[in-house]
Amino acid sequence: MQSVQSVRAVLIDIDGVLTVSWKPLPGAVEALRAIRAAGLGVALVTNTTSRTRASIAETLSGAGFDVCAEDVLTAPSVTAAHLAAHFPGARCALLNSGDIAEDLGDVTLVDEDPEVVVFGGAGPEFDYAALNRAFGFLQRGARLVAMHRNLYWRTDAGLRLDSGAFLPGLEKAAHTEAEVTGKPSRAFFEAALARLTVDAGQALMVGDDVESDVLAAQRAGLTGVLVRTGKFQQETLDGASGTPDHILDSFADLPALLGLDRGTGS
Repeated sequence: MQSVQSVRAVLIDIDGVLTVSWKPLPGAVEALRAIRAAGLGVALVTNTTSRTRASIAETLSGAGFDVCAEDVLTAPSVTAAHLAAHFPGARCALLNSGDIAEDLGDVTLVDEDPEVVVFGGAGPEFDYAALNRAFGFLQRGARLVAMHRNLYWRTDAGLRLDSGAFLPGLEKAAHTEAEVTGKPSRAFFEAALARLTVDAGQALMVGDDVESDVLAAQRAGLTGVLVRTGKFQQETLDGASGTPDHILDSFADLPALLGLDRGTGS
């Protein structure tokens, strides 16, 4: 476990940590303000695949959070970088709920004969026809790249299934394994650290998903903080593959953990 005294930057999941259904959780706005006032670097790292970085920043800013698009690192933006590095110029078929074209940049999207199937976040688009179509592409030799393996996320109406609930079946049926670009992949955390220009030992990750957010970050060398908000469930923590470095009731408690004054950050 890294000492919180060495922390120079904080990586923060958004959904379930700062907000639920894009509404601020109690004390989250003030806590982020204190962290910024203390001079710590901030990266909002999210597997959200329904919105672009600019849209996320605009929504959070409107809710009172001091953020801009440059603070946000999304699974789609990291996926675009991965595709450019490992499948340059490849024809890609995207299965995703939400318009993320802006964050995919120069990725070539096609409807037929793709070289790569890009698996995003779940929604109404994830019906039998779409999944079976992706299965057909994989049978004909396309590679599979998944933005994440999240099983579900929290809304103000309760938990909702995400694409990680469908991905294992597709992998097994097609006899393939997806390359995962978002959390919990080490590459995702390394991209955030590079943006903040800090080492893993100088960074702390706050999330509501014990496996994808917290334990994955700890395996990458970061300090992990689990919050009991969002998708947190005690039975999931009890059955987790490891132990978080810290567990807080909410993100509002982070300034105290870091020894900051919530009002001034001094």
